[in-house]
Amino acid sequence: MLRHLDVTHDRFGLSTPFRISRGVKTAADVVTVTLREGGTIGRGEAVPYARYGETIEDTIAAIRAIAPALADGAGRQDLAALLPAGAARNAVDCALWDLEARLAGTTVAALAGLAEPVALPSAITIGLDTPDAMARAAAKVATVPLLKVKVDRTDPAAQIAAIRSVAPLPRLIIDPNESWTLDTLRSLRERLIEWRVDLLEQPLPAGEDHDLATFNSPVPIAADEALHTAADLDRLAGRYDVVNIKLDKTGGLTEALVLAGRAHAKGFGLMVGCMVCSSLGIAPAMLLGGRAAFVDLDGPLWLSEDRAGGVTDHEGMSSPAAPGFWGN
Repeated sequence: MLRHLDVTHDRFGLSTPFRISRGVKTAADVVTVTLREGGTIGRGEAVPYARYGETIEDTIAAIRAIAPALADGAGRQDLAALLPAGAARNAVDCALWDLEARLAGTTVAALAGLAEPVALPSAITIGLDTPDAMARAAAKVATVPLLKVKVDRTDPAAQIAAIRSVAPLPRLIIDPNESWTLDTLRSLRERLIEWRVDLLEQPLPAGEDHDLATFNSPVPIAADEALHTAADLDRLAGRYDVVNIKLDKTGGLTEALVLAGRAHAKGFGLMVGCMVCSSLGIAPAMLLGGRAAFVDLDGPLWLSEDRAGGVTDHEGMSSPAAPGFWGN
């Protein structure tokens, strides 16, 4: 067995800036891995994230460093010893799943014992902006099943109220991206009920979330930045009700499946999320969508141009990529 590794930095411009409490993006910078065995190739994609100390350059270097092991036949179950959880492992793991399925003449879903992906209601994200601008954006998608609203600490009440005034029907996820304090959370407690918020995602900084254990929240709270792998679950118990699984944090689909199983067994609700990425980063995550109470896989919708044959959206329903794109 001899495998050839190719790893590249690809950039996808965004059709509109993506703003959250930590900053703004105008392009999606991703690392693409291609593994070739004979005439068969498998692909994977990852988004190195500065919040976790990752860069494009370091991620590519880490992947290239394990090229000899991959050439000699290292598989998915070997990756945990070769790479830490994170973007580099995710790109390689997903490429190995794709390659394995193609070599076997089957699908990744079949290999993993999962249902084949189907169309799912997936959150449409309203980026952080002025309340008026956020309301204008929400009015355009007011009939979708699920909205996700990015807020910060400046005036979240005005931001959320503006959204609800034009979009009263969708289920609602509020995501402060660690920007709130406990005082903010307390001050908005009753308003969360008034706004019919379905999920509050990572309101406090991940390293300062101990106060959630004694906060009587009227809505479920999801761990995002506080959760990476199954090893984190015990620490999160009593603080969070839901865990947001992202393949770039877990290090790929392999660990994500382990995390989903253990989280469910411990009583956590499941959410599957993404970074701003192309459909190559979304296709593996869609396999978890059928097990999740909340699906947030709209990353490619922010791109000016996605990879050909990728996932599609119609009024908040995300449909799988075309046959042959990844894992099928």
